[in-house]
Amino acid sequence: MTTEVKQIVETLVSAWNAHDALKVQRCYAADCEEMDVALREPQRGSAQIRKLMNYYLRAFPDAQVTIDEMICTDTQAALLWTLRGTHRGRFMNIPPTYRNITVRGTTLMTIEQGLVRRVARVWDVAGLLRELGLLPEL
Repeated sequence: MTTEVKQIVETLVSAWNAHDALKVQRCYAADCEEMDVALREPQRGSAQIRKLMNYYLRAFPDAQVTIDEMICTDTQAALLWTLRGTHRGRFMNIPPTYRNITVRGTTLMTIEQGLVRRVARVWDVAGLLRELGLLPEL
């Protein structure tokens, strides 16, 4: 089962890197819940996940995710990841800066019956704002 969870995560990341929002949506259960540290409310349902992905891709149309580390159990995956891209669209009400960004984060996924059911994502929002020139270096 751990191998199955790893394959599901790798399929999801591959679809993300191909910018295939429909394939990403198909990796999620219809009633999934995803919490992202940058969002006020959890995203519910696979259609909402697809919208969220498109939101990120409008802002960073060349975004690519690298899995730096992954730990899997029979029903969960924990990821340490890096996202790289160029800020070419409005994001968090910030107009495009055309700066290259590198952001790191962690994601914990619960996977049941071959689909992602729950996601908790924490990533370095302050680091992104620094890279966009909106926060000073510490």
